[in-house]
Amino acid sequence: MTKYTRLTTFSTLLLLGAGCSTGHPEVTELPEFESRAAYAIGQDVGGSLAGSGVTLDFDALVQGLRDALDEREPLLDETEVMEAIQEFQVRAQEAMMAKEEEAASANQAEGESYLAEHGSREGVITTESGLQYRVLQEGDGATPGPQDRVRVHYRGTFVNGEPFDSSHDRGEPSVFSVSGVIPGWTEALQLMSVGSRIELVIPAHLAYGPQGPPMIGPNRTLLFELELLGIEN
Repeated sequence: MTKYTRLTTFSTLLLLGAGCSTGHPEVTELPEFESRAAYAIGQDVGGSLAGSGVTLDFDALVQGLRDALDEREPLLDETEVMEAIQEFQVRAQEAMMAKEEEAASANQAEGESYLAEHGSREGVITTESGLQYRVLQEGDGATPGPQDRVRVHYRGTFVNGEPFDSSHDRGEPSVFSVSGVIPGWTEALQLMSVGSRIELVIPAHLAYGPQGPPMIGPNRTLLFELELLGIEN
């Protein structure tokens, strides 16, 4: 259920509620079910509105609650209500898109700055695609191809040092197809031999690009310490 669906559902519940007044002092304790349920619903709806990116008139919001709960004649008819909610949804979508674009631009600039600085460090190799790596430990085993499955240990961080994933934290290596991961990994793994360990910097276009998952975000440059443990037959 989306936050907008929850908002509409809550409005429906209000229209079904018995008449009561909201003219009470601020609540500081919630001893009964009625107060806990009311507060929980308020938190849910308030959180949805706060995350929408749209500024609303609080006094009008409270008046709408009062009118619905007290079954008074509304200031908007049904058509006007639907139009207002639809416009709210459009504006919230626009605000979300603007926020994502701002984050994507900031992440891209941060990544490019880091790549420029990191590429000048001793031992760092930059490939034609823009992938950067530094060998930490040479291996003497076989090198995987695109159709192979490999067993690896890795740690992933953002350029600010914040970790986001680690096979070490899970307590076991990861196994996957060389061609079934992000392009930066696919390229890096075919530069490695079993037993090797590298420091890897993957530009956004070789990672998740502008459509990064929520835990990553748009246009993030990713850092990995990657160890190739074996090739699975």
